[in-house]
Amino acid sequence: MKSSDTTHSSTDVAAEGTAYQRAGVNIEAGYEAVTRMKPHVARTRRLGAMGGLGGFGGTFDLSELNMKAPVLVSGTDGVGTKLMLAMAMKRYDTIGQDVVAMCVNDVIVQGAEPLYFLDYIACGKAFPERIEQVVKGVADGCVLAGCALIGGETAEMPGLYDEQEFDLAGFAVGAVEKDALLTGEEIAAGDVLIGLPSSGVHSNGFSLVRHVLLKKGQEDECLAEEIPALGSTLGEALLMPTRIYVKALMPSLAKGLLTGAAHVTGGGFYENLPRMLPKGLSVSVTRGQWPEPAIFDVIRERGQIPEREMFNTFNMGIGMVLAVRKSNQQAVLDQLASQGEAAYVIGEVVAGEGECHIKGIDA
Repeated sequence: MKSSDTTHSSTDVAAEGTAYQRAGVNIEAGYEAVTRMKPHVARTRRLGAMGGLGGFGGTFDLSELNMKAPVLVSGTDGVGTKLMLAMAMKRYDTIGQDVVAMCVNDVIVQGAEPLYFLDYIACGKAFPERIEQVVKGVADGCVLAGCALIGGETAEMPGLYDEQEFDLAGFAVGAVEKDALLTGEEIAAGDVLIGLPSSGVHSNGFSLVRHVLLKKGQEDECLAEEIPALGSTLGEALLMPTRIYVKALMPSLAKGLLTGAAHVTGGGFYENLPRMLPKGLSVSVTRGQWPEPAIFDVIRERGQIPEREMFNTFNMGIGMVLAVRKSNQQAVLDQLASQGEAAYVIGEVVAGEGECHIKGIDA
């Protein structure tokens, strides 16, 4: 990971530093941020990771994986307007996990093991302590996903961002043997749908969340509200980091027990579940087969949001859905249970035209 404009010689920095600082960019703060990142990045090293921080590009030795016909699978994403809550609460150590999760969960649903991750932080002013907290969260996410943090960029851009504002995005690459790539083409009518629980809202739908739950000019008070049903403040519940499902899925993928998988992100059930299906199939989901986190009750009730819209926006307590042959259902459930993972049979694959039908909501 490097900081913007840190490739000058020491003479250049001495000559330019004062002028550049007057323009709003603090090179020394960038250096300090990189120094603070190093111990967090070190925690993420894994087989194949090469080099250290400060290079122009991160390197990874794919040959160390001894794969016969590797296919690379990549994913990129950000945290969206959830960042605004983190900034309002001055809590920066969890959103890094969010950005990793959004990327690696998209990689694992295609059967690929995440190998490495790069992040991008753009800010109005580089605060080394804050950048360190963000990168700590990124490193935490990488450890949970088993991938290496091999590089990134911190860009200080005064004039584009306010001093207290920043943005966060990431990029993950995974690999899978070509004949083990999970394309969804093997999904068939009668396959069982197994849902894995979310930790809450995850990282989608926050524009609606902010509109419904945060009163303009009273955001701090709203986020600090203690809500008994949540067992926390509203802000703490909303900042709960996105779950990473890599280690939960890897054993079942290695045994070839899954026919498909869907990461439930923006668009909720109605958009994401059909994305894993081949033509001629739909999914039927039975509501009530899993516990819905209380945060969704708060959003629904305070926003007077119809049930279908809730399921069309949020994950509603299920962050990952697996398609499994009925004959493999128990083996997958047992595997997940052995890892301490809760899992729920939430529906099945049926004939149809690529739709998601939810019993109890759809006629």
